[in-house]
Amino acid sequence: MEKAPSTRQLKVAREIQKVLAEIIRSKGMAAFGGALVTVSEVRVSPDLSVAKVFVSIFPSERQEAVMQILEENVRALRGELGHVVGRQFRIIPELVFQLDTTLDYAEHIESLLKK
Repeated sequence: MEKAPSTRQLKVAREIQKVLAEIIRSKGMAAFGGALVTVSEVRVSPDLSVAKVFVSIFPSERQEAVMQILEENVRALRGELGHVVGRQFRIIPELVFQLDTTLDYAEHIESLLKK
C-alpha cells in the first residue's frame, strides 16, 4: 500500500503542475499538432527526484502523436521548468509524462449508459 504524499510533495507537485501547464499553454496548440494538452495532475516521488505528469489530450485521436512530442522534448521542458522554479527547488525532478485516461473512461461509461 502506498503512503500518502507529504505536504512538501503536494506543494512541489502543485507548483510543477502550475508552471508546466503555463509552459505547455505558451507553446500553443500548433506545437502539439493542433491538440489541446492539459496537465491534469502531477505526483512527485517522496525524494522529490521524479515527477509523474499526467496529461489529458483532446482530441483523443492525437494522443500517441502528442505523447511522442512530449517525450522528445522532455529535456527542454525540464530545462524551462528549472529556469522558472530553480530558486525554489534544490533539484528539478525528472519528468515522466503519462496519459490521463479519465476523460476517455468517462466517455466510455457515458456511451454504455446511453445504450
